[in-house]
Amino acid sequence: MASAIETGFREIFLYATCVKIPVADGGEGTVEAMVATKGSIVNLRVSGPPDAFYGLSGDACTAFIEMVAASGLELVPTGQRAPLTTTSFGTGELIQSVLDKGVEHIIIGIGGNATNDGGAGMMQALGALLLLLLAQIDISALDSRVRQCRFKVACDVTNPLTGRDGASAIFGPQKGATPELVAQLDRALAHYAAIIQRDLDIDVLHIPGGGRHGRGAARLLPGGSATRHRARHRGAGAGGAGQRRLAGDHRRGAHRQPDHQR
Repeated sequence: MASAIETGFREIFLYATCVKIPVADGGEGTVEAMVATKGSIVNLRVSGPPDAFYGLSGDACTAFIEMVAASGLELVPTGQRAPLTTTSFGTGELIQSVLDKGVEHIIIGIGGNATNDGGAGMMQALGALLLLLLAQIDISALDSRVRQCRFKVACDVTNPLTGRDGASAIFGPQKGATPELVAQLDRALAHYAAIIQRDLDIDVLHIPGGGRHGRGAARLLPGGSATRHRARHRGAGAGGAGQRRLAGDHRRGAHRQPDHQR
């Protein structure tokens, strides 16, 4: 796209200097954008899709993961989408592989995925135990390297985890949820949040962006350190030299619906 724009500009501005900066919104294409300068792509087989991947910066100190690579909506045909059973386990396996490489800074794009599991699958892949039909969360066996990591979550909305503007209500329908199922999923996430609050002392209900596709930035916090970033405001082109930023659309609000529902 940037090259096509440049071609058009050069037909008029013959001597202009064009600087092309790849950008992404935390969904599909985020990894490709982030490694566009000096980074690399690592291919990996995970549970679910036959082939997944993540990116590494040029200095191999930062990893870039997009959930769509392992838990993406486009990996599930429309008629087979089932938010009660889809899982973020494969995303956890991507994180596990990153940890095996000694990386301690991970940027995760969480848009475009098919799950509504609150990140439960991801945490299980990293060693957490969800006991007695999610009556208890035990992170004593959680991969200890998670605690040494800094996570940045690329997210372009601020929806809460539950409620009228929450994950299930806003994003559930595109994942195959009927109105009745939306209500069931919302109750499940509320229960999950209560158990997280009790067992991990983390209030995920009030973290901005906690409702993005049913898990949000909050799900990365148990055992690690995470911050949330509005992905639309990121300029991507991160190699060893760091990251560039662009101004985004500041009119986006907490109640933003998926593009195809607007």
